[in-house]
Amino acid sequence: MARLADYFIVVGYDQEKAGSGEGCGKIIQRFPKKDWEGTAFPQGVEMFCQPGGWRLSRDRKAPTFFTVVLTDIDSDRHYCSCLTFYEAEVNLQGSKSIEADGDEDEDAEEDGLIQPAQVFAPKSLILVSRLDYPEIFRGCLGLVYTVYIDSLSFPLEGLVANLFTFQVPVAGGSQKLFSLGAGDRQLIQTPLNHTLPVTCKSVALLFQQLGIQNVLSLFCAVLTEHKVLFHSTSYQRLEEACRALEALMFPLKYSYPYIPILPSRLLEVLSSPTPFIIGVHSMFQNEIQDLLDVIIVDLDGGTIKIPECIHLSLLPEPVLNQTQTALSLVLHPDLEIADNAFPPPRTAPSNLKLLDKEVRAVFLRLFAQLFQGYRSCLQLIRIHSEPVIHFHKTAFLAQRGLVENDFLTKVLDGMAFAGFVSERGPPYRACDLFDELVALDVDSFKEEELSPAKLQKHIRDLSEQLYRNENPNPHMAFQKVPRPSEGSHLRVHQVPFPLLEDEKVEKMVQEGVAKFSNTPLSTRSERKCVVPAGPPVVSIMGKSGSVFNSARRLEVVRNCISFIFDNNTLETEKTLPAALRALKGKAARQCLTEELSLHVQQNRAIMDHQQFDYIVRMMNCALQDCSSSEEYTVAAALLPLSTAFYRKLAAGVNQFAYTCIQDHPVWTNQQFWEATFYSEVQGQIRALYLNSSGDKGIISRIRDPGLVPPAARNEDHTAMDLAAEQLRSWPSLSKEKQQVLVKNEESTVFSQAIHYASLMVYLLVPLDTSKIKLLRNTPVTDWESGSNSIVTNSIAGSVAESFDTESGFEDSENSDVANSVVKFVARFIDKVCTESGVTQEHIKSLHSMIPGIVAMQMEALEAVHRESRRLPPIQKPKILRPALLPGEEMVSEGLRVVLDPDGREEATGGLLGGPHILPAEGALFLTTYRIIFKGIPHDPLVGEQAVIRAFPVSTLTKEKKISIQNQLQQNMQEGLQLRSASCQLIKVAFDEEVSSEMVELFRKHLQRIRYPQSIFSAFAFAAGQTAPQLILPKQKERNTGFRTLSKTIVKGAKMAGKITMGRGSQSSLKKNDRGSRMTWHEDDDISISDDGEPPPTSTLRASEKSTMEQLVEQSCFRDYQRLGLGTITASSSRSKSGEQFRITAVNRLYSLCRSYPGLLVVPQAVQDSSLHKVARCYRHNRLPVVCWKHPRTKAVLLRSGGFHGKSVVGLFKSQNPSSTAPASSESSSSLEQEKYLQAILNSIPIYFKMNGNSTLSNRSIIGLSPGSDRRTSRIPKMTPVHLDIPFSNSFTRGVLEYRDKLFTHSNQKPASKERIHQQGMWASLRSSSRLSHHPPTTDVGARLAGKNLAPPAGSNSLQAQLLKQQAALYIFGEKSHLRGLRVDSSFNCELVPVDFADTRQVKASFKKLLRACAPSATSSDSEDSFLKALEESEWILQLHKILQLALILVELLDSGSSVLLSLEDGWDITTQVMSLVQLLSDPFYRTLEGFQVLLEKEWLSFGHKFSQRSNLSPSTQGGGFTPVFLQFLDCVHQVVEQHPVEFEFNQYYLKYLAYHHISNRFKNFMLDSDYERLEHGLLFEDKGDKTALRGICIWDCINRMHRRSPIFFNYLYSPSESEVILKPSISIPCLHKWDFFTDETLSTGPCYDWRMMTLRMDSSEEADATSNSKRRIVWPCYNSVSRAQPDAITKLITDIEKLECELNQAPEKWQMTLERVRISIQEDLAQEGNLRKESLSLSGLIPTSSLQAFQRRSMLHLPDSGLGDDRATATANGVNRRAATLYNQFTPKSEENRSYEGILYKRGALLKAWKPRWFVLDITKHQLRYYDTGEDTNCRGHIDLAEVESVVLAAPTIGAPKHISEKAFFDLKTSKRVYNFCASDAPSAQLWMDKIQNCISDA
Repeated sequence: MARLADYFIVVGYDQEKAGSGEGCGKIIQRFPKKDWEGTAFPQGVEMFCQPGGWRLSRDRKAPTFFTVVLTDIDSDRHYCSCLTFYEAEVNLQGSKSIEADGDEDEDAEEDGLIQPAQVFAPKSLILVSRLDYPEIFRGCLGLVYTVYIDSLSFPLEGLVANLFTFQVPVAGGSQKLFSLGAGDRQLIQTPLNHTLPVTCKSVALLFQQLGIQNVLSLFCAVLTEHKVLFHSTSYQRLEEACRALEALMFPLKYSYPYIPILPSRLLEVLSSPTPFIIGVHSMFQNEIQDLLDVIIVDLDGGTIKIPECIHLSLLPEPVLNQTQTALSLVLHPDLEIADNAFPPPRTAPSNLKLLDKEVRAVFLRLFAQLFQGYRSCLQLIRIHSEPVIHFHKTAFLAQRGLVENDFLTKVLDGMAFAGFVSERGPPYRACDLFDELVALDVDSFKEEELSPAKLQKHIRDLSEQLYRNENPNPHMAFQKVPRPSEGSHLRVHQVPFPLLEDEKVEKMVQEGVAKFSNTPLSTRSERKCVVPAGPPVVSIMGKSGSVFNSARRLEVVRNCISFIFDNNTLETEKTLPAALRALKGKAARQCLTEELSLHVQQNRAIMDHQQFDYIVRMMNCALQDCSSSEEYTVAAALLPLSTAFYRKLAAGVNQFAYTCIQDHPVWTNQQFWEATFYSEVQGQIRALYLNSSGDKGIISRIRDPGLVPPAARNEDHTAMDLAAEQLRSWPSLSKEKQQVLVKNEESTVFSQAIHYASLMVYLLVPLDTSKIKLLRNTPVTDWESGSNSIVTNSIAGSVAESFDTESGFEDSENSDVANSVVKFVARFIDKVCTESGVTQEHIKSLHSMIPGIVAMQMEALEAVHRESRRLPPIQKPKILRPALLPGEEMVSEGLRVVLDPDGREEATGGLLGGPHILPAEGALFLTTYRIIFKGIPHDPLVGEQAVIRAFPVSTLTKEKKISIQNQLQQNMQEGLQLRSASCQLIKVAFDEEVSSEMVELFRKHLQRIRYPQSIFSAFAFAAGQTAPQLILPKQKERNTGFRTLSKTIVKGAKMAGKITMGRGSQSSLKKNDRGSRMTWHEDDDISISDDGEPPPTSTLRASEKSTMEQLVEQSCFRDYQRLGLGTITASSSRSKSGEQFRITAVNRLYSLCRSYPGLLVVPQAVQDSSLHKVARCYRHNRLPVVCWKHPRTKAVLLRSGGFHGKSVVGLFKSQNPSSTAPASSESSSSLEQEKYLQAILNSIPIYFKMNGNSTLSNRSIIGLSPGSDRRTSRIPKMTPVHLDIPFSNSFTRGVLEYRDKLFTHSNQKPASKERIHQQGMWASLRSSSRLSHHPPTTDVGARLAGKNLAPPAGSNSLQAQLLKQQAALYIFGEKSHLRGLRVDSSFNCELVPVDFADTRQVKASFKKLLRACAPSATSSDSEDSFLKALEESEWILQLHKILQLALILVELLDSGSSVLLSLEDGWDITTQVMSLVQLLSDPFYRTLEGFQVLLEKEWLSFGHKFSQRSNLSPSTQGGGFTPVFLQFLDCVHQVVEQHPVEFEFNQYYLKYLAYHHISNRFKNFMLDSDYERLEHGLLFEDKGDKTALRGICIWDCINRMHRRSPIFFNYLYSPSESEVILKPSISIPCLHKWDFFTDETLSTGPCYDWRMMTLRMDSSEEADATSNSKRRIVWPCYNSVSRAQPDAITKLITDIEKLECELNQAPEKWQMTLERVRISIQEDLAQEGNLRKESLSLSGLIPTSSLQAFQRRSMLHLPDSGLGDDRATATANGVNRRAATLYNQFTPKSEENRSYEGILYKRGALLKAWKPRWFVLDITKHQLRYYDTGEDTNCRGHIDLAEVESVVLAAPTIGAPKHISEKAFFDLKTSKRVYNFCASDAPSAQLWMDKIQNCISDA
């Protein structure tokens, strides 16, 4: 029972303090005067009853009522009900009234009339109670107010006194009538169960105000301890909302500040750091807006505002979804029938009070789902005298499958849950609705999810129970509370609330209390019962996450363990890797601990070294793969085993398993130790009471034992059952008995604590004390944070310090280890012992023991450590040495490592299946050329074959130290990750025998070789040199400029005008590389300064002569001559032949432009002297020079560096189109440049077809639109084509259809007065990655310019006037340089701005490509596929753009326009595009020789910065790898794929170049320009000097290899005569990933280092010969497929070679063999009449009909070849020589399509002999085929029966077989020729004729 009310208080406006600004309240009276015992008077009531502050009012407001909740120091709540009314303000102090003026006041008194008051002050009546009956208190206070306001004749004192005397039962559901004695009759209804919150209808209101989502968010916020703040204009609503939110949390209780109504004075509480639920009035809205970490709820507006900094954890799925659905069912029942055609008549809306309970039922059910099975994770530590219960959080989360879910984790960590455990943990107590619900079976919840009807029924049942709890009696007794009369508060003259008489009230209270104390208390004692245990924990996710094929895995683990203990080493070795893999599964780890425990006898199990090693590895593996939560269970199970398994090291020295599993962080986790300790204690306590209960027969009282045998009966009693029984019988025990039980429990806990202290010491003191791994690395975390109770660690601290001083350890390291262990253990002991109620003496004694245990353990381990190091090392695989190239030397001996699998799946089984080649054990070698790993797979089932992964050192892009988990030893180890630009990744973990010093040394050597000091120390030169430290020309360093120029060059440089000697440092090149488009004049300007002395003439002549001879031998010059680009002439002499261009040697000493070749092609008209001036207008002096001439249209292709800003402006910015005078003041250079361009224009032969249609094909990428408006146009005014290639373009957009044209029109400009201009055709070329698939309707003249255009002014040639439809010269330049420029109309040229990928973008893209092709780890996200990564790299997009630009140029050149490409510095994208244009336009460059010429000319001579882009030299160290050349090769690869018959070389050739241009294996790609090569003496082969450092040349090497075998040759090579120009499809879907990036051959390492391959092949072939079986297993990524299965042609060539060797003939060159075969086939085909006129023969080997090139492509798939094999080369699916169709190749020699077969003699073509052949008559294909012999599968030819006209007997002819009768001869006439046959005799001849005749007639 409890008092109805504790205090009654009257609070009024405080006049005295009113002057201080804000008004205050003061307590006028309080009753009773003295505090009740046990219930203190609440402080601060005067603030709370006016939360908005005390303010006077101008009008009388209606009385208000609300309830404030105050919480006292014991966290008990007091409900203060406040009724506030306003009364007239009386001026108590005689001072003037606040509002009224003084005169009025005096007048009023004189008149003797009392004026109505103008100011009203609030007054509050407050009732303070510990009971929560707001409506009853509203009635009571209302009654007091009514008696006062209506002046009823009841004494107020009596009413107040009765409030205190009336007693109310706390719960039980009884109704209680009472009266305050003012004619009232009131009823109190107590709830049935006081633990369930009473909400009336507040929850339903909250949902109405905020909606489902918002309330759910709030609910999650409160549970995860966020701050929640409500605001509303109604105090009552605030109180209701807070009450509702708290009620939703049931069964959890909110333990943080809960202030439904916060007064204005206390607003600073909102910035407190703790979570809270607070309500404030909306008038303070502005004050609360800037709170950063508070969720603000606007009740009136129905919104919630969650700040950005708050991450709200939501309920785990599927629970969240189910809850939302259930709430929707309850709150919006009409949703379901909203769509019904005939909705049922409207049912009455649910009563709000009932609705309220239904919503609460949903939340109650939600908690039951979340906490299901929580009782099985309670750990009982003590039963008497108070139960102590701990909750095993991690076990619960792991079993629910919610480890990753932060919502439940936060809830379980919260204070509310700690309270829940302590309140609901005890197994014997009063139960409520929640206990029943949470004990329900899981399946019942599952069923409800499936059927909404069941769910609704369950929710209704629950809600009825909740409703009945609040309203147990259906018949409410009659209530009567008088109310004040209507409008009473508005009466003008109202007496203030009177002061009550204290004594009177006190007296009445005392009487009442005395009266009540005499009546007996009818208290209902709570019914205690055993709490239902409920089901064990199950996963919330259901069974879907079960381990695949777990039974098989468990079998593997069991077998492995039994092999280990049977000492069956061989079988163990086989099964161990599989068992270790299986241990990644949870069930397998469980199984491991169970199996191991079977092998322990009497807590000990001795093993030999090998067994010990295996068991430790399995334990480590089990611990390693645990998730943080599940590891508790595994680690706890392994704890006792680790102290049981041991091996003998020496007499008296045993090593236990725990010394080898110390590396896991779980051992330093305080929570793990606590949880494990508590579960152990629970077991012990259970055992304690199980034993004692046997003789007492206690159990029999709980359940009727029946016939169950006692042993079985004991089994099913959990600790909780026993505890319930003990708690029930506890009160009935005697004092002594109780003390005995308490003592027993305490000593059980204590002994367990001692045991755990020593276990912890075992696992924390490291075997090798010099390496304390665990405690030193992990900062000692705040242990308290992990658990719910806070323990002082004063004892722990003091003991640790004293140990430090006393123990006498000198060695600081040791004492350091000891200290940290002692501190850790002491903390643990302190915490668990205090929690589980161990006495202080025991704790102290335990603390003093710990240092001793540690010291002893360290001593014991010293011996173990010493002995264990004497053990013979475990047999490790032999280190295999890699084969080295000639001249390659080892730099560091092999470091023993494990090659770890990276993100590529092929080698680890992956999706394709296959063997686990990785991890492999072996060694890492560093040579002068490569980094090599060589070893064997770790998995013994894979076999002993070598695994090699290698790459050249110079391709290393990144090396970083990592710590890898060693897959074999199962511990963490130092590792190294090396990434190479050749798309390779080596990720190794070092063996423990490799010290970190050795690793550091290895890395040092690596850096040294990666960036050689000079190019002569690079492998291309160093190979084979005995002393690489030769005397070299002094190497340029960074920032030294070009001081080291050889003097002859400087002397020989010509004085060309006044050009200054540039000392531009190399670092400025770097600046440019970063993509800044700066303009400098000095950079590459290597010419002589004014004061340089004039060189003597003699030296000049001598050096020039030799230089000229050598320059003429360069491939550049040879190519110029082939193209007919003029002859070398001095500028003075004129060429007689009228050639337009000449080859100038002005740059032979590289004085004009340092990065250009020595010989340049320039217009005939230009003087050498003016070239210097022209060059100054271009970056790095790279002036426009001609590179290629179109053989038919004679259009030329020029290249240059980008313009320097000034000059271009001068050239093109003439505002007035008619004037050609440049506006630039810098006359000399700009004029020269203008003249130069004019000279180029004059030299260009004009070639446009008269009708304007040209060779722009419909597959072109330029779908130009026709002229915008032909009428207006007379004179063309060209505007720039805007070749804008934006980089953000979507990869996938290319998949769409290419509808829209590439070019769009700009708007037409208004016509000027002088002339009408027309907008140029090229408005803007956007890279929309789309092509027009339909042939453009307009012809090219219209596309490239307007139509019907008159000639421009100043044009002198009639032909030009006729043909001036398209510009003669297109200049492709950078957008930034050409923006806003106008071409002068007298120049017949046009500017095309291009937006392209600069080197930074290429670099970034390649970096992503590398990561995609060789990821360092498998991606956890299944979405991150290889293709997605490839797309994100944008590599394919860049290829698309380069090819797009190249194709535009090809089209222009082919239609007769010349093109100048002037982008960036002229050596990156320019080179790529120039080379592609020439490759696509000129078949010569598609041969092996031509491609070499192309690379030497465009890439090497024109100064592509190979060493800078490939990051080869020390000076480029920071620059990173920019694969410009590689990108070009990839473009070529794309073209070769689409036009397989047009190229003489195959894909392997491109890969070979791709690999070696960065490998430093060849000298060709070492330096940045011809000038640098000359400087190092590498440009010309010095034939005289044999001692010179030659270096290896890649072209010699390729030519040698090509002569020896067809490794680079493409058998399909059959260039088309008619279509010279290639136009590949370049839309993104047509471009494919180049397999150079992804292929690898682990059997041999990269196959591009060919010499080693040849050595290896011979040995492997011998091995093949010995094995009988012809079949071989080919694994992807391990074997080279093309070598294992060479194509037919290669195979035949090698067979011929073998036969020649067997016959001791000198083998013929393969090219000759091929040539002879080709000729003979063509002859045969011609004579057999099978060669139709139109048929084309693919390189003569594969006859086909006239297929288009692209159709042919689809038919013949070219496998890549040459991987690791000189002789293996590409083929067309091995299509055989004489096969007339591809079909025959795959026809089996089965009977069904051979209707008749046998031997016939056939006469060859004219004058050829008769030969016997095996003929087959095939009805199916309608052919007569013939073979050399009956066994032969290769058909030699066929006769098509459809062409046969007749079969007749014939006479024998000359040379026929002699002994055969004449009647055996017959002729077969076809439409083309006659075949002569001869059978063995006449009948068979007749038979053949009949058969053939039948076939013909059938047809």
